[in-house]
Amino acid sequence: MILTGSEILKNIENKKIIIDPFDASKLNPNSYNFTLGNRLVVYNNYVLDAKKNNDAREIIIPEEGITLASGTVYLGHTVEVVGSDHFVPIIRGRSSIGRLGLFINITADLIDIGSFNQLTLQLNAVQPVTIYPGMQIGQVTFWIPLGKIEKYNGRYQGSAGPITSKMYMDFFNGNEG
Repeated sequence: MILTGSEILKNIENKKIIIDPFDASKLNPNSYNFTLGNRLVVYNNYVLDAKKNNDAREIIIPEEGITLASGTVYLGHTVEVVGSDHFVPIIRGRSSIGRLGLFINITADLIDIGSFNQLTLQLNAVQPVTIYPGMQIGQVTFWIPLGKIEKYNGRYQGSAGPITSKMYMDFFNGNEG
């Protein structure tokens, strides 16, 4: 079951959900709008290798915005740290962002219970689109789990800013998240 906006607020107040910083004006009927941070990471090579730590560079998004090109994966991040030990956060782009042809999470919409991070967003533009730091780019919903809760303790725990793929570690250190 999904939490309503009033339940999200109640669980922020009782510290079962963390959204920091929190702004009550971003609360919706059953989600919370999160904002885009001011940094992007872009891979240096067009062809990426899942077995390698792919080289990347950081870009600061200026106040006047930056135009994303199509055909490139940009890794952005939320301003907010989001997480819960009690609920499953799911992220998605706001419908207004989708109507501009911008995907904010290509495949990674599930945030594990016990994961607390600035969320890394996988931005992909269908056509060139200009984005701005601090814009409300996506929404997080919170879902009630069924069964025994096992908290996330994987390689992305505590992330701040955009984080590149660590999939290459699967080939050398086992299969943790």
